[in-house]
Amino acid sequence: MSTSAEPATQTCYRHPSRETAVNCSSCGRPICPDCMTPTPVGMRCPECSRQRTKTRSLASTTTEPRATVAIIAICVLAFLVTGNLGAGTSAGGNTLFRDLALDGPDVAAGDWWRLATSGFLHAGLLHIAFNMYLLWILGRMLEPALGTPRFVALYLTALLWGAFGAIAVQPDALTVGASGAIFGLMGAAAVDLRSRGYNPLQTDIGLLIVFNLGLSFVLSNVSVGGHIGGLVGGALVGAVFLLADRRHLPWLAYAGCVVLAAVAVAGAFSVA
Repeated sequence: MSTSAEPATQTCYRHPSRETAVNCSSCGRPICPDCMTPTPVGMRCPECSRQRTKTRSLASTTTEPRATVAIIAICVLAFLVTGNLGAGTSAGGNTLFRDLALDGPDVAAGDWWRLATSGFLHAGLLHIAFNMYLLWILGRMLEPALGTPRFVALYLTALLWGAFGAIAVQPDALTVGASGAIFGLMGAAAVDLRSRGYNPLQTDIGLLIVFNLGLSFVLSNVSVGGHIGGLVGGALVGAVFLLADRRHLPWLAYAGCVVLAAVAVAGAFSVA
């Protein structure tokens, strides 16, 4: 009977007496639990966690979250124009709001634009404030890592998957909000973390997903289907991005988003 040699152990670079199997996601140095700082891109050592430059696991073309700021501006402008200015989370608004919001019967009648426009509308001040805060936090993390073109492709694809999920679960409900796309950002980040050997549930991204999914089932007037649909769509986009990078085919990332977006639109029409 043959035996295999035990793998060599490594110790924390700051505490040599402590064995560890975790390495900093930025510099690669081994770190023990006391030296680990959870981030959306994995565990970091104390030095790297203080750096402003974020780890970039995918191709990067920008350092500023310009698209994130633009999306927030569009949502705020739409919020003001559609007249849904209440402090709560119930849908109201003017005629324009009703013409752009998502619901199955109108989509089935040919109002295809609702699949996209609904993602930029919000039902009340609390609704838009919470979503824009999450978008700002996630956008500042992901857009510099992905690059603006990929970030926009991810966001729009996840938005359409959120619309698909919303109609699939509640076709007759009037649905608005950016949360489907925001869940998509979290889903893509989770896939990237998992691909590099990190448990997303041990990071801020995992906590955000669990917390917000929990709220989806607890709070009323929340589109559970939209949240889950966006999460699934974002995870699929994340997988496509990883495949494109591993095969060194940048075009594959965008082609995959087009295909996934088409699947979401076709699925939405089929269940509307």
